[in-house]
Amino acid sequence: MEVDHAKAHRSACLRIVCSLLIVWFSVSYGCAILFRDWLDANAPHVGSAPFGFWMAQQGAIMVFVVLLVVYAVLMNRLDAKHGYSEGK
Repeated sequence: MEVDHAKAHRSACLRIVCSLLIVWFSVSYGCAILFRDWLDANAPHVGSAPFGFWMAQQGAIMVFVVLLVVYAVLMNRLDAKHGYSEGK
């Protein structure tokens, strides 16, 4: 029974990590490289910079930091749910 509990925890961990990696890849590669020209032409400027340029330089980094916080919160909840919390 403990093995099933550990498998469920591991499976949920992998779902969280894969989901966040997809978001990270989409923002960093998609917005900054693939769709940069389209974003420059169709999205509003951020300050004096076109949106695609801003996403390539600043936005992707900000999204990455937010993803780190989301990862920490989700993993703490998951660990507490499965009994692996740090006991705070």
